[in-house]
Amino acid sequence: MSQPLDLAPADAAGRLDAVARLYGAPMLELPKDLYIPPDALEVFLEAFEGPLDLLLYLIRKANLDILDIPMAALTAQYLGYVEAMRRHNLELAADYLLMAATLLEIKSRMLLPRPSKIADDEEHDPREELVRRLLEYEQMKLAALRIDALPRLDRDFAMVGVFVAERVVERLPEVSLHDLQLAWLALMKKARLSAHHTVSREELSVREHMSRMLRSLRRGSWVGLETLFEPELGRAGLVVSFLAMLELVKEKLVLVTQVEPLAPIYVKLADAPANA
Repeated sequence: MSQPLDLAPADAAGRLDAVARLYGAPMLELPKDLYIPPDALEVFLEAFEGPLDLLLYLIRKANLDILDIPMAALTAQYLGYVEAMRRHNLELAADYLLMAATLLEIKSRMLLPRPSKIADDEEHDPREELVRRLLEYEQMKLAALRIDALPRLDRDFAMVGVFVAERVVERLPEVSLHDLQLAWLALMKKARLSAHHTVSREELSVREHMSRMLRSLRRGSWVGLETLFEPELGRAGLVVSFLAMLELVKEKLVLVTQVEPLAPIYVKLADAPANA
């Protein structure tokens, strides 16, 4: 039965009082029968999805030009990774071993001397096919990363279904008394703006009123000014009658007199006898 171990704190000088603590009790040294398997702790720094992925990782890590790969350095690093994989899992290293053989072949072909009779335009770079595969793989990998960044159902969000048992009824907003009052005031304002005022023409003659006043004064006696006006004719009739009186005074057909200021005004014909 295993027992929990706690690392002991260090003192001010950096020394450990005890290598561990077992249920709070300090242990000054590790047990003699303590066995730690070699594979008890493994750290996986990188995970590769194939030989091309490993090659691309090595090229980008070393900041190399993918169009001009130094095969010697790249092959050495690749073989080091493959050897570490082979020790742990031989089945997973099969594809990587095939790529290692391809790298060794390219490296050996680059080391071979080129015949001088071959023209420069006919030379074939052994790395050309490998570079093409690496560029295509990098494009596909970047596209896969962009697709993976898109929102995904059941990973970034979940679908929610809502079941409504009853029939949906549309609810209209309620109208209050104040709303109706505002609507009525708006209608009245609009009606006032569109209302038309009809001006009727009333035929009133100053000469006719002058003749009527002269007929009223034909007896020749003094007559009060108020008796010459007819209030039932309305405001317009009174205005015309007053204009007729002014016209009679202007033409010296009538005489107007007053005993004292603010006293009643009297009117009579100008050609009437003086004793009338």
